[in-house]
Amino acid sequence: MTMTLRPDRIMKLASAFYDSCVLFTASDLGIFRQLAESGSADAAEVAAALELDPRATRLLLDACVALELLIKQDVSYCNTPETAAFLVSGAAGDLSRAIRYNRDVYAAWGALPELVRNGKPVEAPEIHLGDNPARTRAFVMAMHGRAMGIGRMVIPMLQLPESGHLLDIGGGSGAYAILAAQQQPGLTCMMMDLPGVVAIASELVEAAGVSDRVTCIAGDYHTAEFPGENDVVNILGVLHQESPESIVDIFTRCHKALKPGGVINVLDMMTDATRCRPSFSALFAVNMALTTTNGWVFSDEDLAEWLTTAGFVDFSCQPVPPPMPHWLARARKPA
Repeated sequence: MTMTLRPDRIMKLASAFYDSCVLFTASDLGIFRQLAESGSADAAEVAAALELDPRATRLLLDACVALELLIKQDVSYCNTPETAAFLVSGAAGDLSRAIRYNRDVYAAWGALPELVRNGKPVEAPEIHLGDNPARTRAFVMAMHGRAMGIGRMVIPMLQLPESGHLLDIGGGSGAYAILAAQQQPGLTCMMMDLPGVVAIASELVEAAGVSDRVTCIAGDYHTAEFPGENDVVNILGVLHQESPESIVDIFTRCHKALKPGGVINVLDMMTDATRCRPSFSALFAVNMALTTTNGWVFSDEDLAEWLTTAGFVDFSCQPVPPPMPHWLARARKPA
């Protein structure tokens, strides 16, 4: 069998960052928001409104058209329906905050050779977990936008009880706890994260109007004893930064924190047993290794083994419907 060689695929990979940089720049400069307000405009009008250079603005707008982020008619530009739905601040499906996380780790990816040489993250995770207030706020807000989008699809899949107690470990911005409380008005939620993160999450919980049923507590889930008597424990999008030993320890404390018959839900990127598929998960593993000490992506088989070791039964795991690249697992503490 003759294999067709594809130099074009190699060249496309080599220039893939062009696309990302155009997206990040247009989003950060407010191009999509401005066009949403004006309906359509030529390059000079966009540049004047945003105080940009006219020629460079035209080049950026044409690049956005080439990437199907904008539509061009004669000399005027407007948003595509997809851009209007997902890249305009305040839109129902707004992802503009979520993609800023990808923008923020762009520099880290440039240092990938350093990671491979010495095996250590190229930036300290503490920078966006409390040590640097500005980076922490930017990180939490980016994760909030991302988690709200993910959560609107995932929370209804969790089969939450109508009442009882839910513990959200590594709850970040509080997005998942907020959505759980909104879905089940009889449910009381408690989320735990580091102090610098919790300070921002408390603001978001208050703004969502659920502070009477969502409590944010400061604690390091690596060492903290979790509050007990919970009906549900959620660990959503957290464990890809933990070692296998740490994950088993966390699950063991989750088991203790649940009532008999209680349920644990785990959402995360996962690979198959080869560690290579899906491709996004394999690439995300590199991203996590660049920015966290133990970052990686585990397999569903790994997860089943760890939950069983911690005492859980009835393990199940399923992919979240596209376009989400996550898997959702569930297990139960024996009654």
